[in-house]
Amino acid sequence: MVNEKGVSPVIGVILMVAITVILAAVIASFVFGMGTSVKKTYNVAVTAVQSGTGVIVTLAGGPDVPSLDWVGVNCTSSEGTTTSGTISTYVGASATFDCGTGGADRVLVTAGFKDGTQQILLDTFV
Repeated sequence: MVNEKGVSPVIGVILMVAITVILAAVIASFVFGMGTSVKKTYNVAVTAVQSGTGVIVTLAGGPDVPSLDWVGVNCTSSEGTTTSGTISTYVGASATFDCGTGGADRVLVTAGFKDGTQQILLDTFV
């Protein structure tokens, strides 16, 4: 006859230790702020179209436009020359940036928001 009276208490202790470790990890993540470090991603639409040797950048809209503080544009031509500037923060605002000979221009639009965060809105070639 095999004595199996000690198996059940050992399994019970292992399960209780596992539950304690998991609870300690969850509580520690909240106490040390690990769960709150995610920043908000803003939703703002910007378009860029080629027009001759220039690129027209337009703020098209989005639900987070009222949170905008500034919108910056960098336009780099295929030859490597860069033109920088800003556009207004209202829907429909646009500006033309002379990037070079036209075609294969990289347009990078970044924005600053009223909470101090910055985000890339558009990174494309036109």
